[in-house]
Amino acid sequence: MKDGYLDFANSAMGAKLINALGLPKPLPLERYQAGQPVINGSVLVGGGGEPQLLEALAAFFKSIGAQTLAHERLPQWVSVANKAGLTTGRWTLNGDKGEKVKALVFDATGLNDSAQSDALYWFFHDAARSLLPCGRVVVLGRPPEECTSPRQATIQRALEGLTRSLGKELKKGSNAQLVYVSEGAENQVDSTLRFLLSPRSAYVSAQVIRIRKPVGQASAPADWTQALAGKKVLVTGASRGIGAAIAEVMARDGAHVIALDVPQAQAGLDEVAKKIGGTALALDIGAEDAPQKLVDAALAQGGWDVIVHNAGITRDKTIANMKEHLWQQVVNVNLSTQERINEAMVASGAIKSGGRIVCVSSISGIAGNMGQTNYAVSKAGVVGMVQSSAPVFAQKGITINAVAPGFIETQMTAAIPFAIREAGRRMNSMSQGGQPVDVAEAIAWFASPASAGITGNVIRVCGQSLIGA
Repeated sequence: MKDGYLDFANSAMGAKLINALGLPKPLPLERYQAGQPVINGSVLVGGGGEPQLLEALAAFFKSIGAQTLAHERLPQWVSVANKAGLTTGRWTLNGDKGEKVKALVFDATGLNDSAQSDALYWFFHDAARSLLPCGRVVVLGRPPEECTSPRQATIQRALEGLTRSLGKELKKGSNAQLVYVSEGAENQVDSTLRFLLSPRSAYVSAQVIRIRKPVGQASAPADWTQALAGKKVLVTGASRGIGAAIAEVMARDGAHVIALDVPQAQAGLDEVAKKIGGTALALDIGAEDAPQKLVDAALAQGGWDVIVHNAGITRDKTIANMKEHLWQQVVNVNLSTQERINEAMVASGAIKSGGRIVCVSSISGIAGNMGQTNYAVSKAGVVGMVQSSAPVFAQKGITINAVAPGFIETQMTAAIPFAIREAGRRMNSMSQGGQPVDVAEAIAWFASPASAGITGNVIRVCGQSLIGA
């Protein structure tokens, strides 16, 4: 759906009026276009203490052809970068601050005590105003639960407050993320940094991502623009909206997509499958025999590589007015069905070793929502399923993660009353709704064969919504 306020706010007349009234001025977000580089602009690199990821960062920036600059308090970046064959320079010269940059990357893995937090202050104090519109901020640290001392765990946990605050301060379509990297997983950062530093992460902000040692065999694609080449991907609820966008992005990235929806949506399903050169599969996943039918279909194709659980329904009523069957329908389709399908597919080998399972939760499952107790239960359950299943599926070399969309411009949100719809659009750090493609891009990141170090994560695609923050 078109956002008239966004267009008005960026017109000559509208900008003057909105500035005068002090109203939010959302900036049109940059979104990924096929063939464009990961990042279009320079990256300013900083760090504190004795940073432990500099070599991994240098190798990454070399692989994407990025231009980097060293903050004056991280002079060692120049030698590390040059050793990796990466041309770099110093951002400051004789005390004068340098050029505008597209991204700020801070290696906080060397911070072991809160007394070292000044390193964070000086880097972001110096550089915050130098970030270009739709810029990116990534802070890298160590998981607090894996730290060897309480003081180290304390300062590493403090990084969450920093990135969440930066996400609210930066404005102009920029975002900030925190990536915790386990020791021994340093070589697993590529897929995550490619996502977070690119326009693919346009509507993701203030998220905490954990990268661990890889589950199964980690493999970088020969061509990152076709990261899913040769993969077979099941997308449920694919006939329209977010599901159709997921199917299109998966196909764009090289996958053969099995697009699934209920038989009643056959016409839309066929249209999506034809558009992307995929296969249409009309099936009610809530039916008792659905898991076995999917197992049979997958094994007939030699197994599937990725399952995306997007299908879901709403039956909104306050719990006092809700009939029992409305509760049962929503929990069955949105949660119980996913559990049954996952168990059947993993046990049978219908999803291959090295496979990916990606689920769609919701901020309603994180924050709750009036009139949606059934929906919130189902979507919070998806979060629980992801977190509890991750170590179990890891034994089979399979990862499982989830995205939790906020306000996304779809047919469903277009039907929301005007005032509530506008509140949903503006109550986030981007001051606008997201697009279905924003959810799809996050799912494609999780689905990548290079994302073997990412499992048990739940990432909000909500523009840093105030709801549940």
